[in-house]
Formats: sequence, structure tokens, C-alpha cells
Amino acid sequence: MADEEARGVERMEVSPDLPQTPQGLASNFKKEVITKSTHFLFFQWWDQQVDFHTTFLHHLAQLVPEIYFAEMDPDLEKQEESIQTSIFTPLEWYLFGEDPDTCLEKLKHSGAFQLCGKVFKSGETTYSCRDCAIDPTCVLCMDCFQNSVHKNHRYKNLRCSLNEEVIAQARKMFPSVIKYIVEMTIWEEEKELPSELQIRWENFSKAGRRAVKAGAFAACQEAKEDIKSHSENVSQHPLHVEVLHSEVMAHQKFALRLGSWMNKIMSYSSDFRQIFCQACLREEPGSENPCLISRLMLWDAKLYKGARKILHELIFSSFFMEMEYKKFFAMEFVKYYKQLQKEYISDDHDRSISVTALSVQMFTVPTLARHLIEEQNVISVITETLLEVLPEYLDRNNKFNFQGYSQDKLGRVYAVICDLKYILISKPTVWTERLKMQFLEGFRSFLKILTCMQGMEEIRRQVGQHIEVDPDWEAAIAIQMQLKNILLMFQEWCACDEELLLVAYKECHKAVMRCSTSFMSSSKTVVQLCGHTLETKSYRVSEDLVSIHLPLSRTLAGLHVRLSRLGGVTRLHEFVPFKDFQVEALVEFPLRCLVLVAQVVAEMWRRNGLSLISQVFYYQDVKCREEMYDKDIIMLQIGASLMDPNKFLLLILQRYELADAFNKTISTNDQDLIKQYNTLIEEMLQILIYIVGERYVPGVGNVTKEEVTMREIIHLLCIEPMPHSAIAKNLPENENNETGLENVINKVATFKKPGVSGHGVYELKDESLKDFNMYFYHYSKTQHSKAEHMQKKKRKQENKDEALPPPPPPEFCPAFSKVINLLNCDVMMYILRTIFERALDTDSNLWTEGMLQMAFHILALGLLEEKQQLQKAPEEEVTFDFYHKASRLGSSAMNAQNIQMLLEKLRGIPQLEGQKDMITWILQMFDTVKRLREKSCLIIATASGSESIRNDEITHDKEKAERKRKAEAARLHRQKIMAQMSALQKNFIETHKLMYDSTSEMSGKEDSIMEEESTPPVSDYSRIALGPKRGPSITEKEVLTCILCQEEQEVKIENNAMVLSACVQKSTALTQHRGKPIEFSGESLDPLFMDPDLACGTYTGSCGHVMHAVCWQKYFEAVQLSFQQRIHVDLFDLESGEYLCPLCKSLCNTVIPIIPLQPRTISSENAEALAQLLTLARWIPTVLARISGYNIKHAKGENPTIPVLFDQGMGDSTFEFHSILSYGIQSSIKYSNSIKEMVILFATTVYRIGLKVPPDETDPRVPMMTWSTCAFTLQAIENLLGDEGKPLFGALQNRQHNGLKALMQFAIAQRSTCPQVLIQKHLIRLLSVVLPNLKSEDTPCLLSIDLFHVLVGAVLAFPSLYWDDTVDLQPSSISSSYNHLYLFHLITMAHMLQILLTIDTVYRFIFQNFFSGLPLAQVQEDSEEARSASFFMAEVSQYTSGYVGCDIPGWYLWVSLKNGITPYLRCAALFFHYLLGVTPPEDLFTNSTEGEYSALCSYLSLPTNLFLLFQEYWHTVKPFLQRWCADPALLNCLKQKSTIVRYPRKRNNLIELPDDYSCLLNQASHFRCPRSADDERKNPVLCLFCGTILCSQNICCQETVNGEEVGACIFHALHCGAGVCIFLKIRECRVVLVEGKARGCAYPAPYLDEYGETDPGLKRGNPLHLCHERYRKLHLVWQQHCIIEEIARSQETNQMLFGFNWQSL
Repeated sequence: MADEEARGVERMEVSPDLPQTPQGLASNFKKEVITKSTHFLFFQWWDQQVDFHTTFLHHLAQLVPEIYFAEMDPDLEKQEESIQTSIFTPLEWYLFGEDPDTCLEKLKHSGAFQLCGKVFKSGETTYSCRDCAIDPTCVLCMDCFQNSVHKNHRYKNLRCSLNEEVIAQARKMFPSVIKYIVEMTIWEEEKELPSELQIRWENFSKAGRRAVKAGAFAACQEAKEDIKSHSENVSQHPLHVEVLHSEVMAHQKFALRLGSWMNKIMSYSSDFRQIFCQACLREEPGSENPCLISRLMLWDAKLYKGARKILHELIFSSFFMEMEYKKFFAMEFVKYYKQLQKEYISDDHDRSISVTALSVQMFTVPTLARHLIEEQNVISVITETLLEVLPEYLDRNNKFNFQGYSQDKLGRVYAVICDLKYILISKPTVWTERLKMQFLEGFRSFLKILTCMQGMEEIRRQVGQHIEVDPDWEAAIAIQMQLKNILLMFQEWCACDEELLLVAYKECHKAVMRCSTSFMSSSKTVVQLCGHTLETKSYRVSEDLVSIHLPLSRTLAGLHVRLSRLGGVTRLHEFVPFKDFQVEALVEFPLRCLVLVAQVVAEMWRRNGLSLISQVFYYQDVKCREEMYDKDIIMLQIGASLMDPNKFLLLILQRYELADAFNKTISTNDQDLIKQYNTLIEEMLQILIYIVGERYVPGVGNVTKEEVTMREIIHLLCIEPMPHSAIAKNLPENENNETGLENVINKVATFKKPGVSGHGVYELKDESLKDFNMYFYHYSKTQHSKAEHMQKKKRKQENKDEALPPPPPPEFCPAFSKVINLLNCDVMMYILRTIFERALDTDSNLWTEGMLQMAFHILALGLLEEKQQLQKAPEEEVTFDFYHKASRLGSSAMNAQNIQMLLEKLRGIPQLEGQKDMITWILQMFDTVKRLREKSCLIIATASGSESIRNDEITHDKEKAERKRKAEAARLHRQKIMAQMSALQKNFIETHKLMYDSTSEMSGKEDSIMEEESTPPVSDYSRIALGPKRGPSITEKEVLTCILCQEEQEVKIENNAMVLSACVQKSTALTQHRGKPIEFSGESLDPLFMDPDLACGTYTGSCGHVMHAVCWQKYFEAVQLSFQQRIHVDLFDLESGEYLCPLCKSLCNTVIPIIPLQPRTISSENAEALAQLLTLARWIPTVLARISGYNIKHAKGENPTIPVLFDQGMGDSTFEFHSILSYGIQSSIKYSNSIKEMVILFATTVYRIGLKVPPDETDPRVPMMTWSTCAFTLQAIENLLGDEGKPLFGALQNRQHNGLKALMQFAIAQRSTCPQVLIQKHLIRLLSVVLPNLKSEDTPCLLSIDLFHVLVGAVLAFPSLYWDDTVDLQPSSISSSYNHLYLFHLITMAHMLQILLTIDTVYRFIFQNFFSGLPLAQVQEDSEEARSASFFMAEVSQYTSGYVGCDIPGWYLWVSLKNGITPYLRCAALFFHYLLGVTPPEDLFTNSTEGEYSALCSYLSLPTNLFLLFQEYWHTVKPFLQRWCADPALLNCLKQKSTIVRYPRKRNNLIELPDDYSCLLNQASHFRCPRSADDERKNPVLCLFCGTILCSQNICCQETVNGEEVGACIFHALHCGAGVCIFLKIRECRVVLVEGKARGCAYPAPYLDEYGETDPGLKRGNPLHLCHERYRKLHLVWQQHCIIEEIARSQETNQMLFGFNWQSL
């Protein structure tokens, strides 16, 4: 203890003087604060006589345990500081011989970097140049991609040279440091430290590497057993727990920290990296241990995740940055490859953190791959590893059988297969003898794997009972898919050299023959047909075992094709003698596979379950067909080219089990058996068509790869126009994931750009239609039918015949030239003749129209082949005689007719009308070939052929003209009938004119488009909404139809209620402070006044569909009942009143009662008389007197605040409590109880949703929320119309129009359902804003409220002043007109002051400087409006004590005022129109910006020079103006200019996105979760409302809301969008709409590739660019408040039992 205390004191001392070092560094080193012990050890290292390794370890033994002493509760900052000061700084001084910071800075700027060296994290975005990259593994990081051109991916090599002293020090220091890192990292528990270090023990978990207990050994051992026993209960495997010396654990932690330090040091110089690599590769003399880097690799699987990451980064920053040492590392890696892979497969960590994942960095380098093949035979190493890790899946026949396989293990085995792909991904350009030898050795080893797969998982047809359990099939197909490209690459490698290819062919042939021994030894059977005999092995697919997995046979087929392409088939007998070739044995197994597929189609294997159907699907699917289905067809073509054609066809018939079907007549009434035979015959004929006609494989036919791809595209586009992604998805990919689509697509198709929705599609060019082959072998049944239908339809539209003959096929390569002999052999003729005769036999049912169609296709192929040969060569040289054999009569009575004669008869059968055109085409082709045969020379034959073609064309033209004539006659007939119908319709209307006249008077149908807006001539009435000149309300009889019961009802206030389905929602669409958190408590919020920034409002929208209130209630109850019985996730919240509109399925949560507009007329005489009496100067005292009276009445003994009345200009008249009634009153409107119930229901819903509180219809805030939703909804619709540039009234949608009309009339009626005293109190508070006499402590200042909300509330509440205890009155029409006028004028003047006080002076100076000296500015300054503005602003400046300057130009004031007040006037016009029903001026129905302002002023009884309002009412308003401006709260707002809302308010848009999506990806790559310290992949999500980037779907950023855990996005949406928000998942390019805590949906992203398609998940990886039209559409979804609707529609159409957990987003 004393020693320890002494050491502690010693550590705290600071050395004041340091002895001089040999290099004279004492003066610099004095600046470092180093302990005495550290200083002593530092100079011990410097002493050349002292062993650095021993001193270094002694130093660490002393310091490391002390630094990491507090492992259970470490102070990380203090630890790092101690390490840096006591260890790293001395090491750096020792290494550089000077101040490390100075030296490192020099190195940093010396250009010492050759490669970028970035180590990618899992899931990080990478870029691959498709033009330059050797393979898909050649990628760039974001920074390199953005800052470099692809032809120069690497930086220039500006090598930095270190001085010899530094290099010498590095050579001395690095081995010790590296050895320490390795030794401590791979320390095993059995080893012990010296006894003096055994102080205490610690217990830690290996997987998480977390210390869980510190103490004595016994205590830690007990804790270890407890942890193991408890973890067994919650996991399949117990946690791995070890007990370690605390000091050993400290050294292990420091070893990793030392590794990070070495990473930094090596990044500065190539010399450092080379020294490090040399030290790692050096083997200890006399030791059996491998080198240090190999020891680290071999220990990788035992390390925990953090240690692996650091050590892998150490490898990256050293070996992989130096090409020479990368080769040495690769050799060490291959040396231990088997062991490393076996440990990885048995490990439980992901591949991304396994050392085996480094293989891609070495195997994909072409030169390195060649070196590893030549020197270490890496192909054999990998294939042997593959066999060694899969022994448990080999059966007794040494074949793979993956029944009961482990998905995790096989997933790890795929990594070995990937390594094989990496090695083969680049073909050699130069072959050495050693390379050939080693490659062939590897190929033989690979054939062993294929041998184990050949015939694996054989199946037998289930007869009688259905299979009980489907066998596992996925693993075998998955391995086949993994091997697809590897098989192709092996074949391409072999094809690089003819000699190599022949040897490989021989080896593969041997392997196939070895697998065919059972077939060779089986018994034989004899097949005879039309004089030909075949002796073949006895085998029936329907009874014996069969396998779909034949990789050996298919590899041989691929090699044969490549041999044909090289012209080496002629030498094949040198390597494989013909007697050993055994063609029938080669053909046998692929033929069985095709027969199996045919029998599955014929439903003979339906009792074998879905597993077989799935295998057959993948067998022909684009992912597998290249190395399965296509190769089987090629193998049959090989057989057809080498076997006698008649025997080949007999073999086909035998294996399809159809020999009897063609050998004798089968008489049966079993329809299932007949259907089975017919399907098998169709499938066989289809295969024969493919064998003869499918020549688009390089090596089979004389075609190129580009032509093959073009043909695939043509046939895809013959089905329908397709987007780029759909075409690419249906094309096979090569090893570089390329399809070759882009190279040829524009030759055969044209691109049609997309609109705002949908995607761009390619349409086939007309000139490419000639290449359409109805029996294209890659068509599925569905695609075949669709393509045939589309092509016939197209030809019919063009008045062409419907024949679809095959296009002229390309020539076979010489090796396959004999395949065509199948067409004219005896057995083929017999098959065709039999099919035609059965079609003519009325008693036969062994034929179908599809079978005939295929037979016609075979005939056409034969005739086309013969025609092509005759046109190219003289007749005597043409041996193909299809015409003669088809024309020859049969020898027996049954065959007494030739095929031509049979075709003539078939053409006359009515049931074959659809085939008539094809038969005609074939007969014409017979005639053409006949003419070519009859000519003696090529020239005459060609001329005759041309003549016959011309004759054919003449016949064709005649038929075309006849079709055209018939089509024209049909058109004229239709036209005549339509004219007759039109005449009858007009006659009916004239006859029943009275009925139509009465019907035209009815309005209000749902589908009517604002019928009441069809205005009479202007002279009929005035289009003014306010004041004594107010026009009449346009009210018409409104009869609506309920969408539920379909009954009509007239809308009247005394009738039962009719309602509109509606949705009330919180909205931030108009907020002026984007991203401002919405924090409020609904329990305490006072919603009477709206903030001027409109941060959060309540929007009411409707889909416009009408129901009876009773019908709706029954419907809602039925929905509730049905949802109680549903088992899947609810689509909407029934407790909140949500439901889907019965008609349009929009999400709704309430209904708005439909209340008719009450007619209001004004007598012009009374209005003129009252105009003299009721001025603003009289109206204000009258209102104040009424309010004072109410105050006295309701004070109940309290001293009421009686307003002080101004007497300026008011005379001596006394204003009494009842004075207001003298200007006109009438009785209040009486509504039916049904309407009142619906009014209360809707008002309560608005209150509940708007404030997020439980429903309470008695709450005093209910009317406030009614007025608020009216005002906000009007503002939102006005903002939307302005944003879209549409006229105010002429562009409203039906549902907007109907919704606003119902909402305003509801607001009028809602007042009658509340206590009038309550309404009066609210009104007084509202009026206190503009009438300072009423001001109280809670009255806000003008700049802190939205005055349009005040206007709406005041107008709707004002009739409450007419209420009395004894009688329920309301103002008359004329009184209302003045009330509305003066309220509007007062609030408008207050709003003008708002605008002028908040003018942005920055823009004023810009405008002033820009316009100074211009005549236009002078003219504007001299206008009446400018002078009025200057005068008014001078007055305001006096009242605000100079806070507002009076030096602003008058023209600028007027322009600012006009622009700022226009949205307010537009909202007011909408409000008063739907409140009163007065028709607006015409200019408001058109998109005329010039006339709009004047029309608004006219409609709202305002002068166009708004300052005249103040002049007109100056004596009355001047005191108000003074009080408004002198308000301390207002002056305080003027001081804090940053918080002021300016007018007009800016229209919100979704955030601005970059045009190039890679910019967003770059932004995401730099995103760091603010709450997470690790480097794990995050899911950055961008809020499109405010631009915040969030960490989505991670526990680290979850928040608690009302006791529930929610993800970062949901929490953000609650505060940014009031629960509604739009997010962009950056790494997936997906837009997500969310609402509430548990609802959301995906939405198409606005980023498109060059083909007009989105790329969800970035799977295709094409460059993406912003589509502004789509982003605009997304913006409108937000501004139209349709996000909830979109989510509801999406969830309704995509219902899932277990959907996405939106709450965790």
C-alpha cells in the first residue's frame, strides 16, 4: 500500500527540468506535462543500449492497469487523456524525434496518400461506374465519387519520403507494438500473469464485452454460473461468460486502443504501412506459430464485435493500401481459407464483421486472382471447402439432399460460393501453361460439386393419396441460383482457349457418363412407328424417380455451344470418341426434366403438392432458366443434331408417353384422361417447335448477344408497353448484374415519358413487329395468350389478316445444321398428318385448337426453312425437301391424303374460323415453295418467287379492301342509328318540355357544380355583400339524395337533418414558423384568439356526399359491429368516430348538418333612411351601451366596468340599453330537433379534435372552436387557390363548395345551441381588440393575433347582443347589413395598421435603391394612394413614439398594404358569400389578377384606396388608433422584430430538395444519431415539412407520449405537423405519410430515373433526379389536407394481418 501511495504521489509530480537528449529535444519536450516515471521510461527507450521491447512492456505493465482501474464505472474522457499523455505522446516523440504535432502536420499535407482507404460501414451508400468498373465490387465512396472523374478513380501517387532516422525508429518500435496487440488480443484463459499482478478478478460477457462484476475470483466465478443459468432460460444458447484478471482485461482494452492509434500513424506514410506489414508477416525463428497476421485471422471467430472491427480496420489501413503486401496477405488468407470459412459457418456473427468478408477485396483484383490460381490453386481450395462444409447433406448415393436444412448455415455457405464468383469475375486475357493447368484442376474439383448435385432430391409421382408434408425445396433452388453465374463464368473461361475448352469438355463428359451408369444398365424397350424402330431404355417419368437438378448435363450443353461457336466441334472426336459419346444418354436426363414439366402442366403431379409447382416455376423463371430450362432445350438440340431424326422423335414420343397415342387410336370417354393426353401432345409439340425454331443462342444460331437481347425485349413489348424496370426484371443478368438492355432498347422501342403519375414506358416500334414469334420459348402460358391477343387485335385494327406465322429464323451454326431434318422426317410428317386427320374426324376428341395451331407453326417453320434455302442456292444443292414430303400421299388408305389436302378441308370447318388466315398463309407458302422448286436456276427461281409473292400480295390486298369496305359499312350503319336516337331524344324533350322546365328549377343535387352561382343579369340586383346596398341572397329549393337509402329530401330547417360526411383535423399547413414545436395543453388552451403565425389550426374538409342523419347513424353502428368481429388490424379509430365514406371511402370522423340558407332582403327606402341615422359614430356607442347594460345585468352586485364613450362627433344624444333594437329586429330561426342534435354533435367533434380533449358539449370553448375552424378552413382554401393560381370562386371543387356552404350555415345555427350569455362574453373579448374601451387584462395586442379569426368570431357572435331573457330576437336583414359592414370596416382598419407596422424595411431599401431616379417611382409617389399612405404613416409614427419611421416612401407603403391585405380580403369575400349567399362580381370567377382587387373592394363595400376608410371615419377612429399604437404590448412586439409576422404571409411549400438524389445520400452518409455513440447503420429520415433529419426505427431515439413509446418520426410529427407529416426515407428513396401514432402509408417518391420510374429501396441503383411535377403533387396532397385520406385509401386496399408498426417509425 505504501508503494502504491508513493507511486501515486510520484505520478502527480511535474518534472521542472529535463536532461538533454542526444538529439537536443529537451527544450521542446519541456512543454509536455509528463510524469517522472513516464519521462524516465521515455529516455530509457531512447537509450540505444536498452531493449525497447522489454522497456515498452514494463512501461505498459505499470500504467495500463492504473488507467483502466475503474472498469465497472469508467471515466472515458479521463482514460483517453491519460493514455494520450502517458503512452501515445512518448511513443510519438520516440518515433519522430521531434514534436509529433509538427511532424504529423507535415506528413498530412505532403500528399502521402495513394488510395482513399475509406472502410465502408454496413449499409453505407456506394457508387459503381457502370462504364468503367471491372465488376460490381468496384465501388467509390461518396466523397471520391463527387470529386473525381471515373477514368481516374485513384489519386495521384505523390509519395512522401521519411528520413532514415524515423524509418529506423519505426522498424524498432512497430514489431513490439504489433506483437503486444496480437498477444493480448488472442490471450487465452489458461495462461497466467505473473503472481504480483494477480490483484483482483473481473467477470465479463464475451459477446457484448462488458464487465459485469469486479471482485475476488470466487465471487466472479459464482456470478459467471448465475449468468449462464439465467441466460439459458431466455435463449437457445447461454451467454458466453469468462473470468479474467482485471489487469489482463485492461491490457486487452488498451491493445485495441493501440490498434486505433496505429491506424492513425499508418495513414500518414507508405513507409509506415510497409514496415507494419513486414512485421506482421515475419515468422518467429524456431516457432511453429504462424505469422502475427495469420494468428489474428485464425482467432477472428473468437473475438467480440468491437475487437473485430478495429483489427479489420488495421488490415485495411495497412495491407490493403499497399498492393505488394496485399498479395502477401491474400496468400496467407488462402493458406488458412478452409479453417477460416469453417469457423465462420459455425460462428453466430454476421459476415460483415467476419474476416472472411475481406475475400472480396482480394479475389476481385484480376492480377491477384490470377496469381492465387497459379500459385495456390485457389479454385480448388474454395470448391474443396464447399464440399467439406456440406457433408451432412450428402445421402448414401453421394448426392445432396437438403431436407431439414439449416437456413442460417446454408446462408453462410453461400459466402463460399460468392468467393468462387469473385475469383472468376474477370476472364484472363493471357493464359500461361501453369494457369491452364491450375484452372483445369479447379474445374475438375468444381465438377465434383456438380456431380453431387446431378440428380439430387429425386421425386416420384404420388398416386392415390396426396403428399402429407411438402418437402424442403428452397435450399436446392437457392444453391442453383447462386451457382448460375458461376457456371456461366466457368464456361466462358473455358471458351477463352480451344484446347482448354476441349479438355474441359472431355472432363465434363466423363462426369456426366459416370452419373448415367444406372441408365446404361437398365432394361430396354422397343418403339415402332411408321416403319421406324427405336430400342431405348425402359423408363417412365410418371412412375420412376426424376430430378429437376442436372447441372452437369447443362454445363456440358453450355460447353458444346461454346465449342460450336469456336468451330471446334470437328476436333471433338479427338478427345471424346464417337463410340463413347452416347448421345442418347446425354439427352435422356434433360428430356426427363422437360417431360416432368409437361406432366405437371397436365396436372398429373397435383398430389405432389406445392413444392413441385414451385420448382417448376423457378426452372423456367428468368433467375434460373439460363442454366436450367434453356440448357435442357440446347441439349435436346444437340441430340437432334447428332441422332437420326426419326429415332430422336421416337425417343421424344416414348418419354412423353405418347407413342401409343400416335401408334393406335385410343378410345376412351374419360374426359380427364383425354385432357391429359391433349395437354401432353401440346407440350410435346411446343418442345419440338423450340428445338427446331429457337436459334437465338450464340453457337446454336448465327446470332450475337445483342440480337438475343433485342429479341427478348421485342417479345416482352409484344405483350404490352412496359417500363424500363419491368423489362430489366424479365431479362437475365450476367455476373456483373448487367442485362445489356440499354445497349439495344432504342433500336427496337421508343420511350414514352410519364405524366404526373405513373411511369414512363417503352413501346415497340412497328418495324420490330415482324420479329414476333407466337411460340417464343420464354413466354409463360399467360404471356403467350396475352401476346397473341394483343398482336391479333393490332392486326385487326390495321385491317390485316390475323395470321401470326413465325418470323424467318436465323441459320443454324454448322454443328447444329442437322436439327432441321426433324421437320421433314417421316415421324414428324406422321405426327402432323395424324393431328389434322383427328381434327377432321368428328368422332375424335384427341385434338385441340391449340394443338392445331402448333402443328401449323411447325408447317410454317418447315416451309420457311425450305424457302430460305431455295432462295440462297440452286434447287439441286438443296437437300431439305419438306414440300415434297408434306405433299406426298400416304401409302395406306388412312394416309391417302397429303397435308395440303387436309389443310384445304380444315379451312372449311366453321369451328376453326380463327385459324382460317393461318391456313391460307400456309397454303400460299406451299404455292411459293412449289414455284421455287419448279424453276431451273436461282435467278428464275428468285423471279418466280417474287412473282408468287406479288400474287400473294394482290390476294392480300383484295382481302384487305374487302375488310375495309365492311368496316366502313358498319360505321355508316352506327352513324345512322345514332342520328335516329338523337332525333327521338329531341322529340321527347319537346313533348315533355314542361317537365324539363320544372326540373331545371331544382338545385342542390350532389353532382351539380355550384348551380346557385349561375347568376342573373347584373341589372337584376347588386353584387355587394355588406352595407345598405347589399344584394339579395340567392336561395333556391334544394333537394338532395341520400347515398345510403337513395331517397330524396328537400333541405328545410323544420325537416329531419341531412348531413355531409366530413373530416376534422389539426393542421400546420399555414404556419409561419416551420419546425416550431407545437406545445399546448388542450385543458388550459384559450382558442378564442389565433396567433398571427397560424401555427396550428383546425381544418374541416368534406368529400361532399350526403346522407340522412338517421341513415348515417345506422351505418356507423353497423361499422362498429362489424369491426368488433374483425381479426386484423383496425383501419380506423372507431372510438374517435372514424369511418369510411360509404361512397368514396374517404376517411371521415364526423358529419356536418346541411342547413338551408335563409333569404335576406333589404328595402332600399329603409336602407337609405337608416343610412342617415346609423353611422359608425352612432353604431359604436350603441353597441357599447348594449354591452354596458349586459354588464350591469350580469354583474350581480359587482361593480361593472362601464365603457367610457367618446363624444367626438357624437353629439349630445343619450345611448340606452335598448337603442340597438330600434334599428330592426326579427324573431330567431327555429331549427328542428334533428338538426340541433347534429349541430351539437359536429360542434363537439370540432372541440374534441381541435383541443385534443374528451368531448364536452357544455364547455365554454365549443363555440370558440366553431368559429376557429370556420376561419382556418377559409384561410386554407384561399391559400390553396392562390397557390395554384386559380380564381377565388370559379375554381372551387364541388366538395369544397358544398363543405363551405354547410360549414357557414352550421356556424350560424350553432349559436342557438349555446347559452347566449356565453356568446356575449366571447363577443366582448373579441370586440375588445378593436374597441379599446372594452380592453381587459387578457386582451392581446394587435400584432399578436390573426384578425380574420376575430372577424369571423365577431360576425357570428354579434346577434347575441339582441338576445333578452324574455324574448329570443336577432337583428333584421338591414340591421345585420350595418353590423357586418361596421365590424368589417373596423377590423379591416386594424388589419391595415397590422400590415403597415410590420413592413419589412430591408426590402424597402432594396426597392428604394432600385427605383430611385426612375419616372415610374415618381408617378407612384404622386398618386393619391401614396400621398394618403404617407400622411397616415406620419400619424402612426407620432402615436408609436417613433418606433415606426415616417421616412418610408408612400408608394412602397401602398404596394405593401395592397399585397398584404389581399389574402384577408379574399378570405372575407369567401366568408360573407357563404354566410349571406350574395353573388360575387364576375371578376372573382375569372383568373384576373388586375380586376380581382377592385372586385373584392366592390363586393366588400370598401374604397379601392383603403386609406379613405380612415379619412371617412377619422374623428371616430382616431382615438382607437392612438390607443392601438400606444399599447405597451404592441410597442414591445415592434422592438422584437424577429418574432413579428409580416403580411402577406408566405405560402408554405415542402422543403426544397436537391435535383440530384446523390446529394441527399451524401447528407445521409454524414448523419450521426445525436443519441448514439456507435457506428451502427442508422435509418436517416427527412421531414419534408421542416427539413429535420431524424433517426428512424431505432430504440435510441424513442420518446414517451402519454405513457407509450413512439419512434422519432412519430414524435416529430406530433410536434411539427400536429400528428400529420410527410417523411422521406433517404436510404430507401421512399416517401412515407403518417398520421397519429399508429397510421401511415408509403407514397411514390418524387425522384425518378431517366426512365421515369421511382426506385423504392434503391434496388436498381440508377441515378435519380427530382421530378418537380410529382413533388408539386405531393405538396398539394399536404395543402389540400388529403394526407389522412391517402393513408386511409392505402390501408383499405392493402390490408394485412400484421402490418408495419408505424408507432416505431
